Order: sequence, then C-alpha cells, then structure tokens
Amino acid sequence: MGDILSTLIIVLPLADYLAIPMLSSWSTSLNLLLFSITWTTIAITYAPLQIEFFAPLAARLILYILPSTLFLAFDLLVPSLAVELKTQGKMGLPGQMARGKVARVVWWSCFNVLLGVTLQAGIEWVVTDVLHLRSVLAIKGGRWSLNHLPSPLSMLKNLAAGLVLQNVLQYYIHSTILHSHMNNYLAHWHQTWHHSVRAPYSFAANHDHPICYLIHRFLPLYIPAIIFRFHIMTYLILLSLFSLEEVFTYSGYSVLPSTIMLRGMARRTDVHMMSQGKGNYDPAGVLDWVHGTTLGNDVLDDVRDEMEKHNVQDKAGNALDSVGTKWMCKTGNGKAKR
Repeated sequence: MGDILSTLIIVLPLADYLAIPMLSSWSTSLNLLLFSITWTTIAITYAPLQIEFFAPLAARLILYILPSTLFLAFDLLVPSLAVELKTQGKMGLPGQMARGKVARVVWWSCFNVLLGVTLQAGIEWVVTDVLHLRSVLAIKGGRWSLNHLPSPLSMLKNLAAGLVLQNVLQYYIHSTILHSHMNNYLAHWHQTWHHSVRAPYSFAANHDHPICYLIHRFLPLYIPAIIFRFHIMTYLILLSLFSLEEVFTYSGYSVLPSTIMLRGMARRTDVHMMSQGKGNYDPAGVLDWVHGTTLGNDVLDDVRDEMEKHNVQDKAGNALDSVGTKWMCKTGNGKAKR
C-alpha cells in the first residue's frame, strides 16, 4: 500500500508541474513553490531507486495502460458508436479479431511496458549500488539532486533534444533493422508479432517481441536520457509525452484532441499497419518525407490540409490585425487626439 501511495504522490506533482504554463503569473509562482516543497518532501522520504522505479511505472500505468484499457473497453462494449470514430470503420474494431488474439496483444503490451520500467531501474541499481558509479539519470547528489529541480528553460532544452534524438533513433531502427530487406530474426519477429495486428488500437503500440520492443521503443527514449543525463523529472515528462503519443497514434480513431499533429500521426501509423510496414516509419513524418518512405500524404500536406480546414492562417492574420490596431490606437491615434 505504501508503494502505491508513493506512486500517486509522485505523479500528482508531475501533473501539477505540467499544468503550470496554463496558469496566471501569481498562481504559477504559488504552484512552483508548492511543487518544489512536495518534490523535496518526496526526495527526503523515498530512496532514489524507489522513485526511479515507481514514478515511471505510475506514468506508464496512468498515461498508457489505463487510457488504452478504456479505449479497448469502448471499442468492445459499444462497437456501434466506436465504428463511427474508427478510420478503418468496422475493420478497425478489435472485436473483429479473435478474443484470444486481443487478450494476447494486451498481455504482451503490458509485459513489455513493465519490462522497460524494470530494466531501467535495474540498470540504475547495477550502476549505483553494484558498481558504485555515478547514477545514469540525475537522481541523487550534486546540484541536479532530487531536491534541486532544474530550471524550466533547462528542462525545455533537454526535452527538445530528447524528442529529436528519440525520433531519429526510432526511425532508423524501425526502417533499417525491423523492416530490413535482409532476412534477420528481428525483422521476422517484428513482422509476425507487431504486424499481426492490421488495424491498430492503443495496446498494439507495445505489442511486439520483447527484444524488438526494447530496441524500438525503450532504447530510443532511454539513450537520450543517458547521453544528456536528464534529471529524473525531465525523463518523466518525456516518458509521459511518449506514452500519450502511443495511446493516440495507435488508437485507430479519426477524432483526436489535436487535429493538426495527432490526427496526421495517427493516420500515418494506421497506413503503416495496413501496409505491413512498407513505409511511415516515423509517426511525425519528417524523416519519412526526407527519405521518401512516406505512404499517403506527407507531413507537410497533413499540416497544410488541417490549417486550411480550420482557417488557421485567416485566424492568425485577424489576430495580428487586431494587435496592430490596438497598438496604433495606443501610439498614433493617441498622439493625433492630443
């Protein structure tokens, strides 16, 4: 019970920290103060290895496994409504697969997620407690200790670097190893495991042979954290973003929270699964566009189509005109009146 409570205590400050940019200036300062106090209390109360295991576990449970379970339940219990939201229509419903197949996908997806979290904590334990070396992530000692959070600017820089490197690693591992034209075990396992699901749903994101999962999903996220020696909080935010990306891009839904980015990413993932991996190796689509491995509309077309659909350019122009008018009223018009 204590470990469960500790995971909740860790995730709540993380959610509060992510929500800070949406708050007003005075409340932002207050939330930063409360968050720092909460985080310092956690750092004093729990051992670093406890935090490094239970915090990522909580993030994966709350932001990947729980929403994936809710989406799957919706697809299975209310198929008449879910079919209206699926890109592939009736063929996109998990209920079209054998019940044993769905259970197998869910089981291996959850197993792989737990495997990644356990491996990460295990590596940290070996490095710090067995080899007595500096921790892989910044989790204790020094100015990047648990009770000394990095500045928001530093975190944003690390997050940007982590996201870019993660996408680059994932693309080249996916395209050159897991979909290699050469006959190798990894490509065969990836094809027979991951691509046994033609119509994606969220649990399919991590349904793969465990070795393929580790090199395709775990390492591209963990390697940047090692290279830049992220603070544990930076790694948790990156892991949270990655978890939400998996939930939505593999959901198979055509209606998603972000119409410009997520819908295009989900559409490219859907085509990748339908084509048995003949292209669209990068959900963002940038490297696919660069290397000519895009299937369907490329990333620029997706963004352009969505911007035109929602009149983003007109709205931006109107906003600029409004700002310009207000500025002229405060400067030129004000002088004219005097």
